[in-house]
Amino acid sequence: MPSLHRRVASAYRAAMSLTWAQALAWRMRRQLLDPVGAAPVAAVVDRLAAVPAFPDHSAELAVRLRRAGSRPGDVARALAAGEIIKSYAFRGATHLLTPEDGGAFLALRAAGRMWELPSWQSHYGLSPADWPRLRQTVRAALAVGPLTRDELRAAMTAPRGFGQLASAFDGSDTLLKPLTWLGDMSFGPPRGGQATFQLLDTNPRWAGLPDLDTAGPRAIALYLRSYGPATARHVQYWLGEGLGAGRRRIASWLADGLATDLLAEVDVAGESALVLRADLEDLAAATPTDALRLLPGHDQWVLGPGTADPHVVPPARRRAVTNKANLVIAAGVVSGTWRVVGADLVIAWFAEAGPVPDQRLTAEAERLADILGKPLRPRVEAG
Repeated sequence: MPSLHRRVASAYRAAMSLTWAQALAWRMRRQLLDPVGAAPVAAVVDRLAAVPAFPDHSAELAVRLRRAGSRPGDVARALAAGEIIKSYAFRGATHLLTPEDGGAFLALRAAGRMWELPSWQSHYGLSPADWPRLRQTVRAALAVGPLTRDELRAAMTAPRGFGQLASAFDGSDTLLKPLTWLGDMSFGPPRGGQATFQLLDTNPRWAGLPDLDTAGPRAIALYLRSYGPATARHVQYWLGEGLGAGRRRIASWLADGLATDLLAEVDVAGESALVLRADLEDLAAATPTDALRLLPGHDQWVLGPGTADPHVVPPARRRAVTNKANLVIAAGVVSGTWRVVGADLVIAWFAEAGPVPDQRLTAEAERLADILGKPLRPRVEAG
């Protein structure tokens, strides 16, 4: 059977040709990296589609490095104000999402209906028919306000509740994840060092879960506007492997997008890729950049296309990137790693990245020092 990419793209001729240097420069601008933006936290999260939320300091650094002016705690304040939400999403991990667009991703995640798997039914003693009452129980408990895991467990396992779930919370949130995918709840403000959960539909910005055939094209558009040009394989990685949206569904949405001119195919150095048709003119005007940025490990710059994308992550360096090394991005390509050792900012510069751009490294080190609130002395070593 032809690959997903070939089936989607074979009947469409590229609307334009460009280089990867152009494509990455355009992507850096879209992701508020060149130039660094001045947008509020919610706008940064919106532009990235999703931001890994753990650990907290890494999530805040990913956002602050994309803002020309920021303060410590900006992400926490945006969460408390309901401007962004924190939920389980991609690959079962916690992510920051916007209330307006997050529903599209959660709808795709929920479409897998993992709670109907025989293994789930056996492990938790819940049949699919039990879930409406379980959801109602959780929502009623959260109606009084945010609850910790222990408080939520007590409410769920109370008399006439689901007593068999008493041990389901021990060391795992697996049972709770579908309740976030279904839009019943999201993470609330921490209390006494403990996470809490709160009703999601009390957030006036929450737009709810769209139906699947609305969510799919919307999620693809949200991805391509910041991570394009992207192949159909990239979209499959993001929505299929990340959310379990289903290969056939994704192929159908991409084909419909091309047929209705929502999407367009472009040629990037001989490789077919997809973009939003509305972005073609802007993309054609993109010029290569020499911008250098320091980013935290597992930043969306590499997670969006995937660490296996050789245009962003040199294959020989994938292990370090996968292992959460902090990233030095030059012209859109991972060109080194960084770590803070005392007062030193130690840059491991990759030999294949060429001469060390000392002035740009110094300028970016000063910006990082300002964000971290401590002086840093750049020190370059061989990577």
